[in-house]
Amino acid sequence: MPRIEYRDPDTAPDAIREVIADTPLALLRVVAHAESAFEPWLRYSNTLLRKLELDPLLRELAILQVAHLSGSEYEWAQHVPIAESFGASAAAVEAIATDEARPEGIGETGAAVLSFTRETLLDGAASEAAVGELRALLGERGVVELLLVIGNYMGLARLIATVGLEAHEPVVKLPGGADALGPGVLGDQAAPK
Repeated sequence: MPRIEYRDPDTAPDAIREVIADTPLALLRVVAHAESAFEPWLRYSNTLLRKLELDPLLRELAILQVAHLSGSEYEWAQHVPIAESFGASAAAVEAIATDEARPEGIGETGAAVLSFTRETLLDGAASEAAVGELRALLGERGVVELLLVIGNYMGLARLIATVGLEAHEPVVKLPGGADALGPGVLGDQAAPK
């Protein structure tokens, strides 16, 4: 049972009501209480999920690493199917869940992303060596985009834990916007996890 009630669509401003009225995604119903931040947060989250240059599989591996290390069953439940839809194998997902340092099948770049994400989360910052390795693989833009993803999902994991959201059936299962929420909300973007 969440510690903060879901936002009632009937009491929300029109723009927020349109997003949350039919969403099965509990996170949106909680964040909707932050009326002035809701739409900008939704656009930002959608940008991280749909418009980065960063390879979506690498993004999802990082999100799963954050979810696992943060103990966020909610994020884990929502993002395993997304990661799988972008090519993550069941073995790679299991390796993240069991703290395997270099899971098979994700390549050098995937392993570097997991290591970088782990350092960022557990140590508060990735080391100079980790930044250098990832910059050589992804470029500066890729490193910064990855850091934005990691930071966003670290924050969401803490919000989810604090408000007591429990994991539920995955909502978004397919890449590219053709998912359980339809082609998108707030223009051409679909709802984030």
